Amino acid sequence: MSFVASTAVMQRRVEAPDSLDDYPTPPWATRALCEVLESEGHDLAQLSTWEPCCNRGHMARPLAEAFGSVFTSDVMDYGWDGQQAVADFLIDWAQEAPEVDFVTTNPPFRLAAEVIARGLERARIGVAVFVRTAFVEGVSRYETLFRDHPEALVLPFVERVVLWRGVLLDPEVPVWREGPDGAGRLERPTSATSYCWLVWLKDRPGPTLLRRIPPCRLRLTRPGDYPPLPTHLRAPAADVPGLPLTHEDETKEAAAWTS
Repeated sequence: MSFVASTAVMQRRVEAPDSLDDYPTPPWATRALCEVLESEGHDLAQLSTWEPCCNRGHMARPLAEAFGSVFTSDVMDYGWDGQQAVADFLIDWAQEAPEVDFVTTNPPFRLAAEVIARGLERARIGVAVFVRTAFVEGVSRYETLFRDHPEALVLPFVERVVLWRGVLLDPEVPVWREGPDGAGRLERPTSATSYCWLVWLKDRPGPTLLRRIPPCRLRLTRPGDYPPLPTHLRAPAADVPGLPLTHEDETKEAAAWTS
């Protein structure tokens, strides 16, 4: 199955860029989900999925490695040429909505429950969302979502998935952190927030199965997954102030800091 790109701008919420949950998902985390779905008996090469919060394609690209087809949309155009529609997933698509087997996405946290509900209306088989593990808490979400529509799978990551606002960072590449006194140092990207995949399967209404995702980041990381480090996160060169260091220099600097 293939999808035709839509140039129509559907009715949608008016969102300022700084109001969006712009936290790109590392590709390896999506590949981990695909492995779990395959192990659950889903032949993804024969199935389709919709990524309705596609951002710059960091989740859509690894989905396309596994699924037979991927439809991509977002409420905002982030400049990625793989985005097929600029549209609000929560507003009726009328006749233009694609027919898909799964909806797979990293939704804005405050809208995740609504995205899941709409996804269950759209998808033939199920919905998978990448969310903070704290999403499973809360009386309101329990009463409006989990009580009557429990997820089939809860997939917490054993190792930390590092997300930063507005940029996809390789946790192996140190970034420059400058203190209030102007002094700085190289540090590997980290995160205090834990994440998991939640999966709803229409033919499995319960009970919910907890299945941990074992360490797999290094195995599932591919060349080209991460864009170049933004200039503002590179260490200034020692001999030419303001000149970014090379990746090799950054790694050497990081080793010096931690030794």
